[in-house]
Amino acid sequence: MLNPNLRLKTISLALAASHTQVSVPRRPAVKPVAATTRFLKSIPIVMAALLCTPGAWAFQAGWRQMSIPGASPEAPATTVALYYPTQAPARAIPMGPYTPYVAIQAAPESTVKGLIVLSHGTGGSELGHSRLAEALAEEGYLVAALRHPRDNWQDHSLFNDSPDKVFDQRPRQVSWVIDALLRDPQWKDRIARDAQGPKVGAVGHSAGGYTVLALAGAQPDKARIAQHCDANRADDPIFCKTARADPAAAQPSASPASAAPLTDGRVRAVVALAPFGVVFTASSLANIRMPVAIYEAEKDRWLVPRFHAEWVAQNLPGVELHRVPNAWHFAFMDTPGMSISSPDGDVAADPVGFDRTAFLKQLAQELPAFFDKAFK
Repeated sequence: MLNPNLRLKTISLALAASHTQVSVPRRPAVKPVAATTRFLKSIPIVMAALLCTPGAWAFQAGWRQMSIPGASPEAPATTVALYYPTQAPARAIPMGPYTPYVAIQAAPESTVKGLIVLSHGTGGSELGHSRLAEALAEEGYLVAALRHPRDNWQDHSLFNDSPDKVFDQRPRQVSWVIDALLRDPQWKDRIARDAQGPKVGAVGHSAGGYTVLALAGAQPDKARIAQHCDANRADDPIFCKTARADPAAAQPSASPASAAPLTDGRVRAVVALAPFGVVFTASSLANIRMPVAIYEAEKDRWLVPRFHAEWVAQNLPGVELHRVPNAWHFAFMDTPGMSISSPDGDVAADPVGFDRTAFLKQLAQELPAFFDKAFK
């Protein structure tokens, strides 16, 4: 059962709009000289109105790639796709299965509203959420979409060799990217600051949702996975199969409170899209004191919402929970131009009747608005 005090927003994808014809009374003709004078006098007023209107000057999304050296000589580098506001014209650039609409290597604006780090899901890509990254860049944000080292489409070794390290390394990889950008001479002075410091937020999908919630202060207890799958394997089958929960983990050797904290105090607002959430302790979720938005896909079969997104929302004070009707797990990703297999089927597939393009357009409006409000 959802907490009755929880704010739940159901996403509406009704796109039909009524068109009403309006009869405008005809006005007397204006003499050319008078019309010209009136037009010239109106210019300062119009310009002032435009300058005072949020979003009046729409940016394009610039794009460039950077590589951040690992924290130690043996650690792999982190590939990061940067999306940022620019005046240069963007165009469709095919990059493997995805096609960002960006201006490659374009000159960035002198200032950005803030830094938003974007964390993909297990086996994902820094390009898989380009539509959302572009929307944030077009609204004035610098977006750093990282390719998680050893947990991406090219390299699954972290999950395959030492799945327990995923819980620790993913949030730390994001913090490492934040470190690098806040000291990078190209970007550090462009990122908006206030009395609290630089304005930093995070967006994550699936395992990326876990990642950003951990940065916000949610604390994992790996014993919860084995306990959950013992009790609910039939109702959360894909997760319990892919999680490979070790029954021995149900007897933790140390208290979760004794684990090294994953929180990054620079992160001030997060959005978790279809997050992996069952692993978090209720007490740690209850202690989070920042703006958090959770999006659940109503028909998510990989991370069944009542065990993951709704578990987080039930225990996190003041959270915004958005339920996306008729959506599967990958609704939050760009639709790839080719079939990509996953434990939950084709990443490009959607339920009959679900319009992913329309939903992403709506989400592309909501995310910048969420961070604008959070950073006021």
